Amino acid sequence: MKYIIIGGDAAGMSAAMQIVRNSEGNEIVTYEKGETYSYGQCGLPYTINGIVESTEDLIARTPETFQEKYGIKTHTLHEVTSVDCEKKMVYGTNYHTGEQFEDHYDRLLVATGANPNCPPWEGIESEGIYTLKTIPDAEKIMDYINENIKNVTIIGGGYIGLEMAETLSDIGKNVQIIERGERLAKIFDEDMSALIHEEATKQNVKLTFKESVEGFKTNDKGRVRCVVTDHGEHATDLVLVAVGVTPNTSFLQGTGIFTSVQGAIEVNAYMESTIKDIYAAGDCATQYHRLKQKSDYIPLGTHANKQGRVAGLNMINQPTTFKGIVGSSIIKFFDINLGKTGLSEREAEALHFSNTSVTIDSSHAAGYYSKEDPMKVKLVYNDQTRALLGAQIIGKEGVDKRIDVVATALYHSMTVDELVDLDLSYAPPFNSVWDPIQQAARRA
Repeated sequence: MKYIIIGGDAAGMSAAMQIVRNSEGNEIVTYEKGETYSYGQCGLPYTINGIVESTEDLIARTPETFQEKYGIKTHTLHEVTSVDCEKKMVYGTNYHTGEQFEDHYDRLLVATGANPNCPPWEGIESEGIYTLKTIPDAEKIMDYINENIKNVTIIGGGYIGLEMAETLSDIGKNVQIIERGERLAKIFDEDMSALIHEEATKQNVKLTFKESVEGFKTNDKGRVRCVVTDHGEHATDLVLVAVGVTPNTSFLQGTGIFTSVQGAIEVNAYMESTIKDIYAAGDCATQYHRLKQKSDYIPLGTHANKQGRVAGLNMINQPTTFKGIVGSSIIKFFDINLGKTGLSEREAEALHFSNTSVTIDSSHAAGYYSKEDPMKVKLVYNDQTRALLGAQIIGKEGVDKRIDVVATALYHSMTVDELVDLDLSYAPPFNSVWDPIQQAARRA
């Protein structure tokens, strides 16, 4: 059987490796519109500030490794631009030669990821304005930054915006974040976002809220010199646009493949699309949310690798299901860590879930061991059934551990009261006798 995989990163190559490891005699062909296979996108900010020494360190396997060691046919700079589902054909452009190509498949996996949103603002093509999604994106930013670049403006206060604010501050730049809403990191509730604002202010990051970008002005060399908003102008030497992503699925229009949330390909638990023998996984596909009990779109590398694995096994007739997500994430922002899993109060209310919350101030370690590790814990739960709905935790250390405990509890549909009975590890350098999430559960 011949398998074609569109996309050479997390989901696509996870699927390819499952086919290689669990079947024999098949042909696997992959098409990637970029030049890099299987790299860690989430590490890109850390190459810019030097924590990761080189973008090469982000590459897990090269196209040559996949081809020579595993027998997977790899094609870089090959963009698939259309699919004929009836003829089972893909068509595209080979950017090495400029020629068109076509290929036949028995089963197809779409793992094309997502593209950074880049609104059609006036002057958006000016030199010095960037997005960050690929290794070439990071390298262009590093090539542009020099001692003459002093002021950097980040448009968007989400995860990429926050990570890049820290990265660019680390290398001595003056950073401003422009956010059209009222706060940063809107996946958190407002009371928790206040802690993020405090940290940004402490680190001399200028925050500008409730302003909408309208365009950019350039100097006589065509380089960006200011951001124009509906409230005025902001001088800058470099702009990073970080206003979310859109699933890369537009080339599938007219195929009959159903797309839903934000244009992501709707898939079932087996990663099957609505067209026979066509699968999808990763940032171009939906993820089933176990708490919302419906398809969602939360593009993360963790989901992409899991979905790719599931897709690969199902493509070779080894039935496996993707069990869904609970919405877990974490980010380092200067001296604090921001963790969230499940639903915020705002999300629960939007779903018309009966809910309430409890918030406590605690510490990562025993109080007498360390008095400088504050941690704020917020649990959201159903005030009628007591079902746990979510958690938000912000602190200097130990956030990851607590978020993962709650994520596991959410996966298993535990109540807020059952958290109290968990047997969690304890020693003064790591915890109190009652873990912070148990303290919050007791308060609830």
